[in-house]
Amino acid sequence: MTIAHADTARTPVPTQSTYQSRVADYWNAEENPVNLELGKIDDLYHHHYGIGDADRSVLNEPDPGRRRDRVTGELHRLEHAQAELLASHLGEVSPTDRVFDAGCGRGGGSVVANLRYGCHTDGATISAKQADFANAQARKRGVDDKVRYHHRNMLDTGFTTGAYAASWNNESSMYVELDLLFAEHARLLRRGGRYVVITGCYNDAYGRASREVSLINAHYICDIHPRSAYFRAMARNRLVPVHVEDLTAAALPYWELRREADHLVTGIEDTFLTAYRNGSFQYLMIAADRVGRLRGPCRASHDARYSRVSAPARARPARGSS
Repeated sequence: MTIAHADTARTPVPTQSTYQSRVADYWNAEENPVNLELGKIDDLYHHHYGIGDADRSVLNEPDPGRRRDRVTGELHRLEHAQAELLASHLGEVSPTDRVFDAGCGRGGGSVVANLRYGCHTDGATISAKQADFANAQARKRGVDDKVRYHHRNMLDTGFTTGAYAASWNNESSMYVELDLLFAEHARLLRRGGRYVVITGCYNDAYGRASREVSLINAHYICDIHPRSAYFRAMARNRLVPVHVEDLTAAALPYWELRREADHLVTGIEDTFLTAYRNGSFQYLMIAADRVGRLRGPCRASHDARYSRVSAPARARPARGSS
């Protein structure tokens, strides 16, 4: 079967709000070392956090330069483990399939999916700078025939309806309205296709958003959603969860190590640690299948079942992490 790849020519970003324009400006100007120095290790640039047990022995390295390199490498390993975990939940994907990376950043997740499945990958970012950077990296790797990035709004991509076997958001869903986001994923996915999201969300059981969640919102100019909002919006948009995992405990070692990395800190590290520890903020993964129309009673029971998450369990680093 021949797969027609999405047009990679620069197209105007669909009409967007003032807020979306501000988000684009933020990421066009962003040059944080924690997003760049880690990627230079193997040209996989991840715009998300890490999971799994950290090797804290890197902090005992007596040579300052080597300590810096070892800490950077360990943080990158944890971030790559998170990307591999997400990719491992994309379901049955073949080399002829297409997958969609919504809010792709500098493109690391798309490459991880391509390396795992050999599939075609389309990444979309509202930042023209990120799209150009990611496409340059794909050409450098020699995978630009299958891995391509587009300067487009992930809420209105213009890609072909039903053309994708899988799609995901990795820490990008807090920048948009969930109903608009999930409607676009449901449109793009074929029936039975898999959607995966890893995100920070505030804990409904805690009450309203905590002070720490508000500080994270201000730092990244985002709007963190409550946990329950994900399941309600999925139910309204034909996305039925098949796997829900609380990664909060698995994320703590990453933040504890990053706080010790003087050359990489951004000032938000203690806020994340406090939010995780006081229970107001959670790091969650949801994998869902795109189905046909959900009927009334099914939707009600679906909301009730998935508005709660089981007690946090430490996740093991995914297979293939560096």
